[in-house]
Amino acid sequence: MISKDDKAKAIALTQVSKDDVGSPQAQVSILTARIKEVTKHLKANKHDFMARRGLIQMVGKRKRLLKYLERTDFESYKAVVAALGLRK
Repeated sequence: MISKDDKAKAIALTQVSKDDVGSPQAQVSILTARIKEVTKHLKANKHDFMARRGLIQMVGKRKRLLKYLERTDFESYKAVVAALGLRK
């Protein structure tokens, strides 16, 4: 579980407006922070299969959000991928 501060920092990276917390860009940013945290956890706890399942679900959700963003607003998609350092 990411802290409030980490979540706020993640949202600030890709925020569209000052009050933005639910746009696809912000959701992708939050999911990326959570994915990094769970990945770190799984390196230490190799047999935590429930965490692994959650990680796979988060990666799939982020993939769908990025696909939606690519389809609807390509410039924003490129900016999010660059800001978060994702391979795409």
